[in-house]
Amino acid sequence: MTTLDERHGEGARDGDGHRGEIALGRVEAYGPAPVPSAVVPLDRPGTELPRIMGSKAANLARAAGAGLPVLPGFVIPHRAGGDMINMVALRRAWHELSDGGTRPLVVRSSSPQEDTVESSLAGRFDSVLDVRGWRDFLAAVQRVLDSAERPDGSAAPMAVLVQPMLAARVGGVMFGADPVAGRADRILVSAVRGGPDSLVSGARNGTGYWLGTHGRLLRTEAAETSDETADETWPEPSAGARLESASTGPLLTHTELFRLARLARRVRKVFGRPQDVEFGFDADGRLWLFQSRPITAMAARPARGARLLGPGPVAETLPEQLAPLEEDLWVAPMARGLSAALDIGGTAPRRLLRSVPVVRTVGGRPAADLRLLGTVPPRHRWLALLNPAPGARRLGAAWRVGRLATALPGLATDLVADVDRRLAEIPSPTTLSGTSLAAELRWTRRVLVSLHAQEALAGALLREPPMSRTAAGTALAALTEARARGIPDDQVTAADPVVLALTAPSLGGRGRLPNAALPPADNLSSTALASRATPFARTAQPGTDTTSTTHTTNTSSTTATAATAATARASSAALPPREALRLRVRWVQELQVRLVREVALRLGMEAERIGLLRWAELTHVLDGGPLPADLHARVPQPASPPLPDEFRLADGQVVAADRDSRRSDGVRGVSAGRAVGTVWDGSGPPPADAVLVVRTLDPALAPVLPGLTGLVAQTGSPLSHLAVLAREFGLPAVVGAADAVRRFPPGSRLTVDGTAGDVRLNALPADVRPDAPLQDLRPDARLEDVRPDVRQGDAP
Repeated sequence: MTTLDERHGEGARDGDGHRGEIALGRVEAYGPAPVPSAVVPLDRPGTELPRIMGSKAANLARAAGAGLPVLPGFVIPHRAGGDMINMVALRRAWHELSDGGTRPLVVRSSSPQEDTVESSLAGRFDSVLDVRGWRDFLAAVQRVLDSAERPDGSAAPMAVLVQPMLAARVGGVMFGADPVAGRADRILVSAVRGGPDSLVSGARNGTGYWLGTHGRLLRTEAAETSDETADETWPEPSAGARLESASTGPLLTHTELFRLARLARRVRKVFGRPQDVEFGFDADGRLWLFQSRPITAMAARPARGARLLGPGPVAETLPEQLAPLEEDLWVAPMARGLSAALDIGGTAPRRLLRSVPVVRTVGGRPAADLRLLGTVPPRHRWLALLNPAPGARRLGAAWRVGRLATALPGLATDLVADVDRRLAEIPSPTTLSGTSLAAELRWTRRVLVSLHAQEALAGALLREPPMSRTAAGTALAALTEARARGIPDDQVTAADPVVLALTAPSLGGRGRLPNAALPPADNLSSTALASRATPFARTAQPGTDTTSTTHTTNTSSTTATAATAATARASSAALPPREALRLRVRWVQELQVRLVREVALRLGMEAERIGLLRWAELTHVLDGGPLPADLHARVPQPASPPLPDEFRLADGQVVAADRDSRRSDGVRGVSAGRAVGTVWDGSGPPPADAVLVVRTLDPALAPVLPGLTGLVAQTGSPLSHLAVLAREFGLPAVVGAADAVRRFPPGSRLTVDGTAGDVRLNALPADVRPDAPLQDLRPDARLEDVRPDVRQGDAP
């Protein structure tokens, strides 16, 4: 007797032999339903009642009634005959099915709580294979009933399904739809030599076949060893994929694949939806249906016409995950500015620009519409050539674009000068009233729209010399010189704000200057270094002694304004128009950071916490209103992994545009989703964001799945029980990650992308999940409750 322990806990327990009668009184009832008094043949009417016979037996009975190839058998119903099984009827049924004990049987669980539309509970209960003899049969039945016990002492309702043990030549699992890709027009088959039990348990990798709905073979990926056998000794799982050997022949022929596709269509018609099917071909080539249950978890699939997004065009400016207020301060003006530039250039229909955002955020990360920005070619190039609308639109804009190309350098110079002048005139945020803070923040959002629009137009219309200077290069030179003079990094931006070009904006101060060796600054003359603008000389610098950088007297303000305006003009003349505009974008963003930090200081909040507000809520507070009543319950978003280069959205989920679920390196996504967390090897207490890294998808891991952030295995199949459960829990999971246990030690940070089949080491730092509640924030606090004249120091 071979035992297949499908539960995930204590493991297998051997039977005690003949117990006379088998008690069912410990198994709780599952809804009011009539209870038969004896075992029930699988083909008898009434066997299709899942509350009595369990879902597994009821589904097989329904399939058999529809003429599908189902093995004969009988069911020991839930609470059959009151509290005890009728032993006479049970022995008679066993004797007939086993041919007097000479034919081996399989004894399987059939609970009303498994194999349902809501949850498969795949592998949660026991099945016992190759049962021979009456005493072993009774022990197997008791074993299945015992597997209904839960850790809390209760028990799931349980019936027992008994069928002949088929010595399959080839067995496997077939999904009537591709659950990983979310495609209902695909059939996914995974097969091994012998029965399907070693495949669903995760002990072996199967050969994968991707079929069309009518059986056309689309792709084959083999993962079995050359020593496959059909005996009961399961070989060690292969760590990678290999091609099927021509000497042994294909595992499944084209005819057998067509027969499987036809079975998938018939099963779908019987049950009304795609099914998760276990099948087997016997030695005579007959196809048998062992099990059918609904596919419980399908990956999201983008709707037709979903926009193609990507972080590339905006990641340079905003590379990190943003808080809600950061989105409103920086992403919204960028989207409006780019939309205006596209409208002026005639590169996109105005109606589309009004309805589709050019830039949006996904999980707090900015992403641009790649087709609107023209960074990807049209989907159908020949049709695009025949479409007269883009040409006519560009022709209509040609006159204004031609004039704009001539005037743009002057317009950029004027805008840069206006921004520099305004930055120089703004006093220290600590001296501003709440109304003035609101006015300055509103100005920053307006001017960012203009800066982004002109920067985009300059990049499209103006030619820059190949060796022209950039803001980043100038900043690197300034940083090199400052470090050579011994200026600490936390004071560098106060001494020379051009260095801000090397950092991204952040209300929480996450930006860090580069630590790598920097290039020498000999390409900059001392005159150029001395002429860079210092528009923040009188504002509080994060992490520095603000008494040395803040000037509040009217006399010094007048002198500083003139000097700063002059140096700002010199700086803008030293850089090409686009680079000068880009640098001013960063300066205005830094001004926003300091203004918002001042607001946070007056409200008694941390800078990171004020980022949980939206722009409308912040302006309401700045105008004298209270904070939102629910602000104390808000927490920062969980850390999200970097976005794919190209992706679409499906029900709010990120779906990579190039869905290569299995690559040449053997990595395969088996449960869609993306997550970042800390590696856990299953020993000791798990971290809060545990990503479990194991050798194989052992069904005994099922109880820990709900508490995981991600799952990575060296081997496994997308159709194994644990992969099915991972999809039900919405847990990103990847298999085929070679040597993952060694390469990803406990405590490492991983990004797991179950959609694209990708695992990245050290994708995010370990301290990016600040999820403490805002307990010490007063919901009724107002901006003016803390007056500047009674506080000590400046904004952090």
